Amino acid sequence: MDENKIEQMLEKVQKPSRYTGGEMNAVHKDFDSMELTFAFCFPDTYEVAMSHLGMKILYGLINQREKMLCERVCMPWVDMMELMEQEQVPLFSLESRHPVSAFDVVGFTLQYEMSYTNILAMLHLSGIPLRSSERRREDPIIVAGGPCAFNPEPLAGVIDAFMIGDGEEVMLELCDIIAAWRKSREPRESCLKQLAKLQGVYVPSLYDVTYHEDGTIASFTPNCPEAPAKVQKRIVVDLNTAYYPKDIPVPYTEIIHDRIMLEIMRGCTRGCRFCEAGMLYRPVRERSLERLLELGLSLENTTGYEEISLSSLSSGDYTCLAELIRELMKAFEKKHVSVSLPSLRIDSVLKESLEETQKVHKSSLTFAPEAGTQRLRDVINKGVSEADLMEKVNDAFHGGWNSVKLYFMIGLPTETTEDLDGIGDLAQKCVSAYFAVPKNQRAKGLRVTCSASSFVPKPFTPFQWEPQDTQQQIKDKQAYLRTVLHGIKGVNFNWHEPELSYLEACFARGDRHMCDVLLKAFEKGCILDGWSEQFKFDKWMEAFDECHVDPEFYAYRRRSKEEILPWDFIDAGVTKQFLWHEKEKAERAETTKDCRKGCNGCGIQRYKGVCSFADHGCV
Repeated sequence: MDENKIEQMLEKVQKPSRYTGGEMNAVHKDFDSMELTFAFCFPDTYEVAMSHLGMKILYGLINQREKMLCERVCMPWVDMMELMEQEQVPLFSLESRHPVSAFDVVGFTLQYEMSYTNILAMLHLSGIPLRSSERRREDPIIVAGGPCAFNPEPLAGVIDAFMIGDGEEVMLELCDIIAAWRKSREPRESCLKQLAKLQGVYVPSLYDVTYHEDGTIASFTPNCPEAPAKVQKRIVVDLNTAYYPKDIPVPYTEIIHDRIMLEIMRGCTRGCRFCEAGMLYRPVRERSLERLLELGLSLENTTGYEEISLSSLSSGDYTCLAELIRELMKAFEKKHVSVSLPSLRIDSVLKESLEETQKVHKSSLTFAPEAGTQRLRDVINKGVSEADLMEKVNDAFHGGWNSVKLYFMIGLPTETTEDLDGIGDLAQKCVSAYFAVPKNQRAKGLRVTCSASSFVPKPFTPFQWEPQDTQQQIKDKQAYLRTVLHGIKGVNFNWHEPELSYLEACFARGDRHMCDVLLKAFEKGCILDGWSEQFKFDKWMEAFDECHVDPEFYAYRRRSKEEILPWDFIDAGVTKQFLWHEKEKAERAETTKDCRKGCNGCGIQRYKGVCSFADHGCV
């Protein structure tokens, strides 16, 4: 790489700190002496990438190996991409500025469906063929993991191998196989077949798909003995012994989540029927209080951050939450390090935690009622009531908070106008709760933010068979909510663009035909689709049309019980039978109890080493 040319380029771009590297705690090794080199590619900008906990875990994990190296690569912004094309500078890593094409493995994390064109852009900037079928032996092995890997089919023609489930164990196994293959003279296909033998690894080229005339899948079968008929996800059973970094790279520039993130537990026992993560990350596994204090002390010492965030799907359900916060506050109060609470379930134990966290810093509290009426909350199995919300909001306002965020979802199955009116009712009751606090005791400047995202049916949820609302239906509901919330003092309303949610649904439930659409959209200039100023919906519609693919087939169509779904070959733990049963209960507005109160038979117990939550002695 021409270092002088790169430095000259950095003088011309908007945020050069995105590309400089050299952060405190970044790992630097001798590239040429490594047995395996891994480029961890995050398909979004540096600010987003450096806020992602998974990248920090796997970055430290691989670099623990003496003869393995992991370096970070982020999606450049448009100004940098234009310069790289003009100056013929390939995409390079932050640590050593080696071109991405020089690495043995290039790994992408799939956090969001609308980042897929960024993957193509990063491969293109690296000079790596976009289609896996066109890569040569000397090209890197392209792998991917993350929540969106649970439906890998829209990227089946691009990614060589997907890692399904927890990555801490399978990542090193995968690296060992690729390192050994690099030393051999075996063809590329030999490496892929060896990878397919690993539990939790899916190699798309080793499977054949046929379709009915109506576009639904007729068959999905392995084409070699190495590929299993069912790909079983990987589960890290014990989080206390699992790798977790004690130091992380500290950016010189501001990022989205500029703080220490402590993953206190993985999984969720609640069973919300719209929530893909709640199904995919089963079973619940908690880190011990002692382990978390050890990690928190170490990370504060090695980074100097002044805020710690407790990370999980449902942090309010952590068994020792109040005690953990109390111990962290005791350890860090003199250093003025605050502890922030993420989005909390509104029925969780909260009051004591609020009293502890306010000692250093009051941030906005976030709750997720998801729906405006109890009927719809029962449909989605949210398992909380209006009384739960108001109790916690009252606790917050009496405790000195003035800012509350409420997350809702519109377009949920069975939703009615009454459910939308319920959102306005809840917002008004939160405002009334604030003014019920004596004036001399309440914090000034009330802010109640209502955010309404659009429902997207996701794989491995009870709603995976349901249609999405049309774009016009979503726009009408957003307009109605603006009217309902207008004029309520202290209330702000945020919403998502329906066009983006429409495409998200197409990819979430897409099959291999979506890969052609993706490649065509990229040819037409679609990149950074998650950024509103870059989103080109008209180009996406042109791509669908030119590929003769109907987007409504994926977004608006109701699936039958008998249909083969594109992700049916993956065993994610929960069974299809359980999900269908939950769908039927949703139609009757019947709830399912929290897994902590007894097993609901979702199927996760079939996994070796995994037992029910109660068997772990956590309750």
